[in-house]
Amino acid sequence: MKDITIKEAQELVDKWINTTGVRYFSELTNMAILTEEVGEVARLMSRIYGDQSFKESDKGKELNDELADVLWVLICIANQTGVDLSAALEKNFEKKSIRDAERHKNNEKLK
Repeated sequence: MKDITIKEAQELVDKWINTTGVRYFSELTNMAILTEEVGEVARLMSRIYGDQSFKESDKGKELNDELADVLWVLICIANQTGVDLSAALEKNFEKKSIRDAERHKNNEKLK
């Protein structure tokens, strides 16, 4: 698959959900699934970059796949709540650029 835009990703997920997936889970169910998927990323990160050792059940897990699971469910939530993630991300960049224009440069903890 070629590189895809956020808009294309939203369209592809929607098409998949409405054909292969039959329908979206409820928003609340997807929120719970998102929390679960983020937990799986945290578990893997703590084993790869942290101090925890791998368990047998962690074998075969890959960070790229776990992050893609998070992105998938996030896109599902955006689609079913009418959020254009491309527009939202652009607006978020603007907000952060104004709010944090000097904040991180002046943070002694980051030097």
